[in-house]
Amino acid sequence: MELDFGPDHRTAMLRRMHSRLIERFGRFVRPDDSRRDPMWTLVQGVIGARAKTAVSNANTDRLLERYRTWENVASADPDALAALLRTATFPAMAAERLQACLQTIVEQRGSATLDHLDRLETAEAMAWLESLPGVARKISAGVMNTSHFHRRALVLDAGHRRVVQRMGLVPAKADTARAYEALMPVLPPEWSAADIDEHHLLGKRLAQVICRPKRPHCRCCPIKSDCAFGSGPDSGAD
Repeated sequence: MELDFGPDHRTAMLRRMHSRLIERFGRFVRPDDSRRDPMWTLVQGVIGARAKTAVSNANTDRLLERYRTWENVASADPDALAALLRTATFPAMAAERLQACLQTIVEQRGSATLDHLDRLETAEAMAWLESLPGVARKISAGVMNTSHFHRRALVLDAGHRRVVQRMGLVPAKADTARAYEALMPVLPPEWSAADIDEHHLLGKRLAQVICRPKRPHCRCCPIKSDCAFGSGPDSGAD
């Protein structure tokens, strides 16, 4: 017999967090544009390590404008590709990682397409994506959630993960994959894929301006009352 212990308290915390962050930062809604293509989303993630989103977006657009197709990017001259990605944090590494990823897709699928993922369950699709070079949980969740697939998958970057760790929603030393597995079952069931995307963007914004790695501004944090770190006597926050 399976016992029902009622709703998880973390679900209520996430609802309060979402509401209070909207009050502080306003709504975050992505435009429905060409960047919703799953391949665009994948490429942006692979080349975006340690780079600002605006830089990665511009680089992804530049690649498609220059090469026209992702198959052409896969077979491009590596040095020319790295030069085009000069504003990336590590251009040569980004180019190498991207070509390895694209070449694997072409070898397995016959072309640079992710259309087959639409027929898979979300977890299975993410597992396939994570088998590609340069693709980990943050990118696979991003492809499934923010592209035309529009699935319920939570993107967690380092900043957002830091927020939920400090809140006590996930273990303090959890990596992205473990944090994802801890949070997905307790997300409010009424949240759509768009709500989950907005939650990530709100958490990311909080991490950027308040819940910083060093000297977080806990006194002005809108979710302080739900945060194990910010409400503790030894938080060290200003």
